[in-house]
Amino acid sequence: MERQPSLVPFNTKESYVKEMQGLSLKNVNVSIFRKNKKIYEDFGEMLFTHFGVSGPLILSASSRIGGKDETAELHMEIDLKPALSEEQLDKRVLRDFDENKNRQFKNSLQKLMPAKMVPVIVELSGIHPDKKVNEITKDERSALVRCIKEIPLTLTGRRDYNEAIITRGGVSVKDVNPSTMESKKTEGLYFAGEVLDVDALTGGFNLQIAWSTGYLAGANSAQNKK
Repeated sequence: MERQPSLVPFNTKESYVKEMQGLSLKNVNVSIFRKNKKIYEDFGEMLFTHFGVSGPLILSASSRIGGKDETAELHMEIDLKPALSEEQLDKRVLRDFDENKNRQFKNSLQKLMPAKMVPVIVELSGIHPDKKVNEITKDERSALVRCIKEIPLTLTGRRDYNEAIITRGGVSVKDVNPSTMESKKTEGLYFAGEVLDVDALTGGFNLQIAWSTGYLAGANSAQNKK
């Protein structure tokens, strides 16, 4: 299989990610779609960068989502409040608005999200930033709730090898004896680590694969030479 970067950040089309550069989000839900079909969903942490998105959720997604050509123009949605339904979140927003009826919209969201994210959500909601919250309509509030639950991003491809934690592709495990790591096609040829088409999620799994396959390959190669 052709070599490709894996456990790697994504580029995004939207320029507003630069406004949130360095912002880390915890306890969010990420969903990724290809042609309106959900192909990945997970809960955890992510990070905004100057080029797009990174962090544990995103790195795991890069490992789960097909090959390099298959990552073009994927749609991603971030749910900032996955523990709340839209109805529950609407009640929370309404409560915050009732507590600060004369506050401008742009200054009313700090309790709901990090400060760096507020200008982006304000823009995406379509609500005028200077509008008093007691003038915001039910429909506008519904649009705000959808923004918080479905922050849209377009993934335009993986970053390069120099930013990848591991690679995917290489020698198929079907062509290797798992007990010895010897090639099934060429006697006396052994494989280990990232030479193999094996890539796991973050958490030390790839290191364990490298250590275990390296041990087997080395031990059996030495035994074969005796």
